[in-house]
Amino acid sequence: MTSTDSIVERVRRAVMSGEDLGRAITTEVQRANERALGDAVAIEFEESDVTHRVTGFGILQPLLDDPTVEEIWVNDSSAVFVARSGRHERIPTDLSTDDLRTLVERMLRRSGRRVDVSQPFVDASLPDGSRLHVVIPPITKEHWSLNIRKFSSAVRTLDDLVARGTIAPDAKRILQAAISDGRTVLVSGATQAGKTTMVCALLSELGPGERIVTVEETFEIATRHPDTVGMQCRGASLDGVGEVTLRRLVKEALRMRPTRLVVGEVRGDESLDLLVALNSGIPGLCTIHANSASDAVRKLVTLCQLAGGVSEAFVTSTILATVDLVVHCRMDGDGQRRIIDIARPIASGDVGALAMESLWASN
Repeated sequence: MTSTDSIVERVRRAVMSGEDLGRAITTEVQRANERALGDAVAIEFEESDVTHRVTGFGILQPLLDDPTVEEIWVNDSSAVFVARSGRHERIPTDLSTDDLRTLVERMLRRSGRRVDVSQPFVDASLPDGSRLHVVIPPITKEHWSLNIRKFSSAVRTLDDLVARGTIAPDAKRILQAAISDGRTVLVSGATQAGKTTMVCALLSELGPGERIVTVEETFEIATRHPDTVGMQCRGASLDGVGEVTLRRLVKEALRMRPTRLVVGEVRGDESLDLLVALNSGIPGLCTIHANSASDAVRKLVTLCQLAGGVSEAFVTSTILATVDLVVHCRMDGDGQRRIIDIARPIASGDVGALAMESLWASN
């Protein structure tokens, strides 16, 4: 009996022999359907399925192409889930363990990154800008696990966010003024709250005279600004050398004449280097995981202290001098992402202590 695997194999052989890919797929699918009809087998092969297997990411490709899908994750070969509007849904699949490994290898091929026993987890960007995260045994209990975080190309500006109900018009005006005045903005929120989308929308407000340098673990931030340089981290080689950390990238960015420094996510000792960079007069944009605007600032203080060699008084005074706004994002129970608070750090009554002054809050 003909199978999709056998069709794919014949297509690949035909292409290696010099045949056009599209013609090879059409020819082999027609032949397979003719044989199936002659054998009275209730199977109808689709060209799109074969194309996904040959050039795309197999059974996951339709989910990647579906604009309503926000995230895809695979717990094992029989458990594929997606998120739509913040809600989980299980997708029936027929995916073998070998198929899953082949898909991961194909996804990583263009990124130059690897996953193996010595490096059992990896982050990488897919060609469409989606972020891939993979973990394999023995870190996972038994099966390979992967997550694909997709990013919507439909949201590019603050006006787009207003149209979607993510941000109120009066809040938009506050943010536009902050970006126009060269202020530093910290965007906070939980996972999937819309932090990166907000950063991208804020970057759309920058004029042509700006030079943007972005540093990230993996490429996620998208901007159409003509003068933009993006850098991402790199893991160590098999010999344990060549690692490029986020902290190193922040330092390198300062040598690239940025007028706006963007850090995809602050979560480690790079926070101290970022704060020092901002204190040199370069406005910035960055995201941080936190439950509120005030928690975001407290977390930034803690991260800088964990980097070592600085006092709380130094950190808090530097934050007061450099961080102008904190924008807090939240995803509601219905999957709607909203900006619920815009605040700025201020000095409290205690020496070296911080408080937050709300500039705007949702009802």
